Amino acid sequence: MRPHVRHVVSSPLPKKGQRGFTLIELMVAIAVMAMLALMSWRGIDGMARAQEHNRARGDAVLTLQTTLSQWTADLDAMTQLAGTSTIDWDGRLLRVTRRGTDDLRPVVYVVAWTLRTQAEGSYWSRWQSAPLTRRDEWQAAWRGAASWAQGDASGSSAGGVDVRLMPVDSWQLYYFRNDTWSPAVGTDALSGANPNAGALPDGVRLVLNLPPGPALTGLLSRDWVRPSSSIPKT
Repeated sequence: MRPHVRHVVSSPLPKKGQRGFTLIELMVAIAVMAMLALMSWRGIDGMARAQEHNRARGDAVLTLQTTLSQWTADLDAMTQLAGTSTIDWDGRLLRVTRRGTDDLRPVVYVVAWTLRTQAEGSYWSRWQSAPLTRRDEWQAAWRGAASWAQGDASGSSAGGVDVRLMPVDSWQLYYFRNDTWSPAVGTDALSGANPNAGALPDGVRLVLNLPPGPALTGLLSRDWVRPSSSIPKT
């Protein structure tokens, strides 16, 4: 019986002159890896910034669309009542008498739009009264809207609700009357002593000056034409 012979394979000895990495080579390799990591981080940071910018712009566009939809709805719902003003602009505050949306409950509202200055900037804001059914209620709400524009935080004295809408630096209104656009004026200038004599313009042009920022900026113009009018938007 032949004895079992175990073959042992040994690792080859390093050849003469074979060596590992030097310190300089290691430092160069580490520097290259650090540069690659930095470039990767910058790429990821740029993508994150782009996503944040797109998200901010998308939110701003959505807010703008919602705000202008409410603006149009208020003007579409303007109603003329005996002994009341329908629309009034004093250069900084717009007040509107509008009907309710529930046909089974005949009420009106006073709504107001103005710029409110806060610590973080100027914001276009909207105020709406409680439902109104009597003339004395309307009168109180009309005064409450003016009080709100002058600094009453919520218009609570007239049971109103205040909503901050979007950043705006300044705004201006124009009325379309007698086949031409002209700067909006107050009810007294429109109709003299009678607040109901032709106080409702055929169209209203809104011009907003949006502040600089990453989302929306610059001038924005929006025309509204009275639904019962045949005047084209020009």
